[in-house]
Amino acid sequence: MKNIFFLCFISLMFFTQCTPKVGETVKKDIPAKTDVLVVDKPITFRSNAPTPGPAPRIQMGKAEQFRLDNGLQVIVVENRKLPRVSYQLFVDAPAIHERSTAGAIELAGEMLNKGTSTKMKSEIDESIDFIGATLRTSASGMYGASLKRHNTALLEVMSDVLLNPSFPQKEFDKLVKQYNSSLVQAKDDPSALSNNISNQVVYGKDHPYGESMTEETLAKITIADAKAYYKDYFKPNISYLIVVGDISVAEAKPMAEKYFGKWEASSNVINKSYKTPVPPSGTTVDFVNKSGAVQSVINITYPVDLKPGAPDVIKSSVMNTWLGGRVYFGNRLNQNLRETNAYTYGARSRLSSDKEVGSFAAGASVRNEVTDSSVIEFMNEFKYLRNTKIDAAELQKVKNVLSGSFGRSLESPETIARFALNIARYKLPADYYTTYLEKLQAVTADDVMAMAKKYVRPDNAHIVVVGNKDEVADKLIPFAKSGKINFYDYKGNLLKMDDDVVPAGVTAKTVIEDYINAIGGRKKLSAVKSIQAEMSTEMQGMALKLELFQSTPDKYAMFVSMGGNVMQGEVLNGNKGMVSGMGNSKKVEGAELETMKAKAVAFPELTYVEDGYKMELKGMETVEGVKAYKVELTSSNGAKETHFYDVKTSLKIQAIETQELEGQKMVTNRAISNYKDIDGILFPHTMTVTNSAMPMPMKMETKSIKVNGDIDESVFRVE
Repeated sequence: MKNIFFLCFISLMFFTQCTPKVGETVKKDIPAKTDVLVVDKPITFRSNAPTPGPAPRIQMGKAEQFRLDNGLQVIVVENRKLPRVSYQLFVDAPAIHERSTAGAIELAGEMLNKGTSTKMKSEIDESIDFIGATLRTSASGMYGASLKRHNTALLEVMSDVLLNPSFPQKEFDKLVKQYNSSLVQAKDDPSALSNNISNQVVYGKDHPYGESMTEETLAKITIADAKAYYKDYFKPNISYLIVVGDISVAEAKPMAEKYFGKWEASSNVINKSYKTPVPPSGTTVDFVNKSGAVQSVINITYPVDLKPGAPDVIKSSVMNTWLGGRVYFGNRLNQNLRETNAYTYGARSRLSSDKEVGSFAAGASVRNEVTDSSVIEFMNEFKYLRNTKIDAAELQKVKNVLSGSFGRSLESPETIARFALNIARYKLPADYYTTYLEKLQAVTADDVMAMAKKYVRPDNAHIVVVGNKDEVADKLIPFAKSGKINFYDYKGNLLKMDDDVVPAGVTAKTVIEDYINAIGGRKKLSAVKSIQAEMSTEMQGMALKLELFQSTPDKYAMFVSMGGNVMQGEVLNGNKGMVSGMGNSKKVEGAELETMKAKAVAFPELTYVEDGYKMELKGMETVEGVKAYKVELTSSNGAKETHFYDVKTSLKIQAIETQELEGQKMVTNRAISNYKDIDGILFPHTMTVTNSAMPMPMKMETKSIKVNGDIDESVFRVE
């Protein structure tokens, strides 16, 4: 770092010595072979920035169109900058309400390139990789791109995938498994929860935009559902093919006819219509509880009537960029909540146009203790925009940011394709994008205020919050017009909180005692001297085996192996502990040793009182659709965990632990299920673990448990 400063200092000194002063004339009697600048006239400098010139028109290439006999509309944008060509096939299917099979359409799109009548998925992938091309499929079509010399090879694959998908069951099952893992993780992801619940409260469950895939809907989706969507909606007469790159219309037309001309049209495509969502009559607070969360995800949102290409689109984008646009770091929300108040790492807003119904959203992730303060600041900024005119300098800065963002986006062929598609799909003027910068520069301060008054509605918004109910919820009641908070589960079901009243006589101690009795009773559990268990799980497609050994007193060992090789281990033998991994090992001492001793206890509930645990019953909550007692446990050293016990069975169904690692709080969630009787004691056989440090949830299945069996003492050896 010092060397960098030294070089900068030397450069500055050199520049100062070699630069003529204002008004200074440099003589010409200098040796001819030098590179020193010769100045004939005094140098003058501007005191003000030059006046900006008129906004330029964008030259994106003329979009030429033609239609195939089957109705496929082809748009060609010639761009000779690089010897590449991209093909975007867009199926303009209507929004579809899927109900009990929500997600089937998404899976159908993913399945398109998983096999054809002549090729397996691996062969398709190999064909694309061999020519260095790109191929993606989705529910709205496909995208392919390659060097021009590989045009034919790419189109052969794209045509085969489009016209002859085989929807192989094996690939479908793999995809379902992947989606299922993602859904398990999403249940514990506050941002994903916020997105799903926001959509439901804004659009309603009876609108396609208000539904989302769940584990239940995924379980009902079959390969037949995917095939049905493809059969009903993948039709050329509602589709567009946008060709961009080193290709002319004369070249593109015969290729489009050859590779897409056999696609059969249909006159039976069903159009759908739905009731248009409207904003709430007053502010509502819609809360999703995330026990143990140290942050709240805030999303203030509502539907808006804003269609693509409408006169307000560009004006409102300037307004939203000033308020909280992602491309402008200096937006008002960010400057307020991040820079001034340090409530968050970033606050943003979004105003989206859509042919069905648009939406507004503004949000941030903030600390629990400032959740209500953050909502206040959001509302203050909304009101500021509605009542304050943007000054000229700030307006120009916002326009400059949008201009730069627009210019950078033109570097991608996909952007050109999207613009051409929008013009055709929404019947926009042919020069809509080429004159974008002119229209942008024409936006005035009065326009910005008018857009704020029209689209920013602080008094008619859903305030969606995902966070820790115990620490946050009550503080948000003043923001609800009704004076009442709407509580939802992770699926978007409205919860009846009045039913969550703890019966008289139920305490934390009685809940723990009921759990002990439910799994076998104190006498049975106290007789356990050793436990040996084997579990299995997958991590990023790799099979892992976990072996656990517990023996009284204070003996514990855990080994994680893959392919027969031990990858990680923990061993405790009395007051000696050791951890190992990657060929290295180290002794465990202090607080880490005490934590390991806690793992050596098979049933810690038996000695909570003797061990000095503080137990507090925090009420009742719904966990995965099950009513549960919520018990907060604080150990003698201050470590906290929250456990949930099924009201009906008294079994533990969830445990949440918050740890602080390197100044960051990490929340680990363990979902516990599938209890089975082993020698008169109920042991859970399925545990799903999620936390912020893990890319995917880890589902562990118990393969075997042995109680009071002989354990080789060598497993507890600490070297």
